[in-house]
Amino acid sequence: MFTHWRDDLPASLVVFLVALPLCLGIALASGAPLLSGVIAGVVGGLVVGAVSGSALMVSGPAAGLTAIVLAGITQVGGFQRFLPAVILGGAIQVALSVAKAGVIGYYFPSAVIKGMLAAIGLTLILKQIPHAVGYDDDYEGDFAFISPSGENTFDAIGHALGQVQPGAIAVALLGVALMVLWPKTPFARIKLFPAPLAAVAVGVGLNELLLALEPSFAIRGTHLVSLPTTGFSGIASQLTRPDWSALADQQVWMLAATLGIVASLESLLSLEATNKLDPEKRDAPANRELLAQGLGNMISGFFGGLPVTGVIVRSSANVDAGARTRLSALAHGVLLVLAVVVIAPVLNRIPLAALAAVLLVTGFKLTAPALWKSAWRLGTAHFVPFAVTIVAILFTDLLKGIAVGLVVGLGYILAEHMRRPVLTKVSPPGAVLTRYLLPDQLTFLSKASLMNVLDALPEGTRVEIDGRKTSRFDYDALEALIGFRETARTKNIDYRLVGIPETDLTPAH
Repeated sequence: MFTHWRDDLPASLVVFLVALPLCLGIALASGAPLLSGVIAGVVGGLVVGAVSGSALMVSGPAAGLTAIVLAGITQVGGFQRFLPAVILGGAIQVALSVAKAGVIGYYFPSAVIKGMLAAIGLTLILKQIPHAVGYDDDYEGDFAFISPSGENTFDAIGHALGQVQPGAIAVALLGVALMVLWPKTPFARIKLFPAPLAAVAVGVGLNELLLALEPSFAIRGTHLVSLPTTGFSGIASQLTRPDWSALADQQVWMLAATLGIVASLESLLSLEATNKLDPEKRDAPANRELLAQGLGNMISGFFGGLPVTGVIVRSSANVDAGARTRLSALAHGVLLVLAVVVIAPVLNRIPLAALAAVLLVTGFKLTAPALWKSAWRLGTAHFVPFAVTIVAILFTDLLKGIAVGLVVGLGYILAEHMRRPVLTKVSPPGAVLTRYLLPDQLTFLSKASLMNVLDALPEGTRVEIDGRKTSRFDYDALEALIGFRETARTKNIDYRLVGIPETDLTPAH
C-alpha cells in the first residue's frame, strides 16, 4: 500500500480539500450538527478505506441521502434518536454483504453507469458556477435540481451572474487556468504538489493579497471554508451520542432499512463508476464494499456521524489527482481529523471559488466529449439510455435519474429480445413438415415473439416444434406453446410438440 505514496499522499490532500466543504455542507443541509459531517468523512476515510477492496473509491457523507436524513431526524424526534437508525442501517449492509447481495451492482447497464458519470460532471459544473462567482446561497455539495432554498439549478446560476464578486471570479479563473496548464509545465514533475493543490494555494494567496491591497474585491464570510474552531477538547464535548431508547420506536427500524438499502445502492453504483474510472481497470469486490460501508455506518452512527456511502465526486477527484492505492482515502481521513483539531483557522482562509475551480475541471473530465462520442458510436440502444440518464439526473437527483435510465435501458433490452427469433427453422426448403427448434432457455420474455410466429402460421400447414434441447421452460412460454393447440385445430394446422413437457392449463378456482 505504501509503494505509491508519492502519488497517493498528494492525491489525499486534493481529496481532503474537496471533501471538507462537502462534509460541512451536507451536514448543514441535513439538519444535523456540522461536526457530524466531518465525523462521517473521517470514518469514510479511515474505516471504510481500510476495509474496502477498492483502491480508489472515497467514502463519506453523500448528498443523495440528504433528503432521507433531514426527514428522518424530524420523523424520529431529533438527531440523537436518528443515530441508532444509522447504526442499524450499517448492520443491514453487513447482512447484505454476508448474503452476497453485492451482485446487484453488476446488473446496471454500462450505458446507465456512463450516463451517471456524465450527469455528475455536468451537475458539478452547473452547481459550481455560483460558487465560482461568489454567490453561495446554497450549501457546497448540493446536487439536487431543486435546492433547499427553493431555487432550481438554473435559477441559482441566473441569480449568481447578477451578484458577481470580482475577487471570486479572479480566483476561479486563475484556478481553472492552473489546473489546465499545470500538466504542460515543468512543475508537473513535482508529484507532491499537484495541480489542484496549486489552484487552492494560489487562490488563498490572491485573496490575501486582495485583503491587503483592495479589500472591497476580497472574498469574505460565507464565501470561504467555514470549519468549527473548537480544538480537541471542544470536539470531544460536542460529540452526539445515540439515544438507545429510540430502538423501541418502529419508525427507527423502518428508517434504518431505508438507509441501509439506499446507501448500499448508492455505494454499489459509485463502485461500478469508480471501477470504470480506474486507469488500471481493477474490479473491486462488491460484497466486500458492502461490508466496509456497513462497518463504517455502524461506527459513524456510534460517534455521532452522518450515514456514509461511496461518493463519486471525491472518488473522481482522487483518480484525477493521480492516486494509485487506498492510502489516499486513508490519508484524507487523517487530514480531516487534523483539520478540525489543529489547522481549522488556516483552512478557513480557503475561498470556495478556489475549490470550485478544482470541481469545475473535475466535472469537465467526467463529462468529456470523448465519452459522448463513444456512447453515440455504440448505437441507439446505448446512447438513448445514456442520454436519458443524464437528463433525468440533472432534473431530479442521482437515484431517481438512475432509476429512469434503468427503465429505459431495460425497455431496449426487452425490445431487442422480442425481435430476436425464438423459433429456429431447421427443415429444408420445400419440406412438407416445417420443423422449428427451441432455444436452450425459453423464458417469459420469449412469449411475445413466440406468439407472433405461431399466429402467422397459414391454415393447413404441418408444424413440429422440437424442445429436446431446451433445458428450461418458463411457465408463461410453455402455456403459449400448449395453448396454441386449440387455435391450430380451428385453422386446420397439424401441430406437433416434441420434447415439451405437458402442463395443467386449467384455471384455478
